[in-house]
Amino acid sequence: MNQNIKKKFAEYYLYFMMYSIIGWIYEVFLEVVVYRWGFSNRGVLFGPYCIIYGVGALILIFSLGGLQKKRLYLGKVLVTPVLVFIGIVVITTVVELIASYIMEFTQGGWQWDYTRFAFNFEGRIALNPSIRFGIGGMVFLYLLQPLFKKLTGKMSDRTLYTVSLILLILFIADIIYTYLF
Repeated sequence: MNQNIKKKFAEYYLYFMMYSIIGWIYEVFLEVVVYRWGFSNRGVLFGPYCIIYGVGALILIFSLGGLQKKRLYLGKVLVTPVLVFIGIVVITTVVELIASYIMEFTQGGWQWDYTRFAFNFEGRIALNPSIRFGIGGMVFLYLLQPLFKKLTGKMSDRTLYTVSLILLILFIADIIYTYLF
């Protein structure tokens, strides 16, 4: 495998894992602190990650990274952040909708119910969570991703590959444990 491709794969896998873990922490925080429902594992696997957040983050990086770097104006007003926000809302809503159908097909149901929110579709998606994902996506793209990019950029290739490989092995073991045992 080309060394540059291998390095990019390792970097993006680390991003996937970091955002999956951050998503899990966010979901558990909402359940325990905000809604006071008590703890439950919010992921579909045993480990502390919600893979939908990792997948969503990678989709946002690949689809909106170029737009984010542009400086688009409407008159004298910079509109790039507004366009990025709208893009995040649309993309995350579509990802969540698709994920609900995949979870329903593979597990018999999905892990959230938005029927209590106005402007919802079958309890799968709703305007309120979509706006929250838009805000979270802005924090992710404009704050976290530059920090994570700097962090992975400072890692030696060996460290990057080792950490990615260890996390990949743990992730595969988790998939096997969750679905076979």
